[in-house]
Amino acid sequence: MPRLATTKMSSKGQIVIPEEVRKRLGLKPGSQFVVVGNKDVVILKAISPPSMKEFDDLIAEARTQAKQIRMKRSDITAAISKVRGR
Repeated sequence: MPRLATTKMSSKGQIVIPEEVRKRLGLKPGSQFVVVGNKDVVILKAISPPSMKEFDDLIAEARTQAKQIRMKRSDITAAISKVRGR
């Protein structure tokens, strides 16, 4: 069972994650988090970019789905232009 630790927030809204927790989770300077706040609860969820294998799998799935609906390059170009307001 993990031990409890306390920390304080600075005047700039910064908090220090205790060393024991950083080591156990393998957190390094520059680690990124999703922050969720609700009432008196704040949750930090560490996030990391996908591995190249995960990214390749994601691209392959997107291509498969695009083929299934017969999407063309011109459809993608048109969607991008629409979002950009052109």
